[in-house]
Amino acid sequence: MELFHTMPGRDVASWNSLINGFLAAGLLDKAKAAFDQMPEKNVMLEENVRPNDFTVVSALSACAKIGAVEAGLRIHKYIKDNRFRLNAAIGTALVDMYAKCGNIESASQVFSETKERDILTWSVMIWGWALHGRFQQAVQCSKQMLRSGIKPDEVVFLALLTACTHAGQVDLGLNIFDSMRLDYQIDPSMKHYSLIVDLLGRAGRLNEALKFIEEMPINPDLVIWGTLFCACRAHKNVEIAEFAVTKLLELEPKHPGSYVFLSNAYAAVGRWEDAERVRSSMQDKGVGKGPGWSHVEVDGQVHRFVAGDNAHHKDANEIHQKLEEIMSGARKQGYMPGTEWVLHNIEEEEKEDALGSHSEKLALAFALIQTSPKTAPIRIVKNLRICGDCHSLMKYASIMSQREIIVRDIKRFHHFKDGTCSCGDYW
Repeated sequence: MELFHTMPGRDVASWNSLINGFLAAGLLDKAKAAFDQMPEKNVMLEENVRPNDFTVVSALSACAKIGAVEAGLRIHKYIKDNRFRLNAAIGTALVDMYAKCGNIESASQVFSETKERDILTWSVMIWGWALHGRFQQAVQCSKQMLRSGIKPDEVVFLALLTACTHAGQVDLGLNIFDSMRLDYQIDPSMKHYSLIVDLLGRAGRLNEALKFIEEMPINPDLVIWGTLFCACRAHKNVEIAEFAVTKLLELEPKHPGSYVFLSNAYAAVGRWEDAERVRSSMQDKGVGKGPGWSHVEVDGQVHRFVAGDNAHHKDANEIHQKLEEIMSGARKQGYMPGTEWVLHNIEEEEKEDALGSHSEKLALAFALIQTSPKTAPIRIVKNLRICGDCHSLMKYASIMSQREIIVRDIKRFHHFKDGTCSCGDYW
């Protein structure tokens, strides 16, 4: 380090040597800090080592995973500038990157330009339409695939069922499920069964969903019962919710989701003593729940926020002030904090404070501070399902900022623009 700091000039190779030294010594924090401080980063192209298809696909996959669209755009430009052939592998990776980064139109454009398409290319495009709530395009794409001579596999059916679920197309979804089994002789997996439970549950057909589970030829897992519970919470059916959580706890007694699910169910109908009892039981048994986090990309850098941990961010005070400004402006336009999303029976003011620490709100405030007004959409990636209160606030924030806000949660994409969401509040 002493030698590094006394060097009259430091190039990429110098920084790489320092970082490698930190890594070799197991000093990961210092290695990361040095990486962040590097004024310039590259992939050693000056050594005449040209990335191959595998390198490009891997890099695009990384961008897709964390929603780093700016980095993905640079890779796409490199592909064009260096005349890479848009084969099935690269075309699929680009479609996947754009779709998972919230730009479904660009994904569709690349798909159209990709002449070599295999079953994976088609399924990625159908998935993209489904996750963005574009039901009709997903179905149309599947028809085009059939006309091209490619038969759907289990992944394509997962994508189609997802599209039906997000659009509330219950009857069509059930028909597609039957067609998969009867017309294509594809045995449904647990994921297919889970989607049917979700399809019925979101539509409020909870008794049908429960009957479907009981008649399944395979034993339902945690995801199945959790899916049923989520539907019960949305429709405030505590009776079936309690039954679902009982099944969850039978499968895995220490699964944190089971306790949170049940506590949520009680809280949703105001049964605070029962909710607190479940939370206490959770603590007594040493069951922990991982925090929610969100990523947002600003100027090519991905920033991570953890729920309730905004005090550790270097811009914490400014973020908090910006969030207060957003919420105050939203209240003037009719926003009411959805305090039913807070589990504990605490004072309303404390509940609002708890809601204000959700990671997607912190990411939104940071992005609004760091970017110019009326510029590109704000893209947030979240590891959990967005809560109803954050969903409501994002709609108001899109009006006040005159910006499109795109949130990718664990279930789907939400495009907030001019006070509405692409999901049509059906999520």
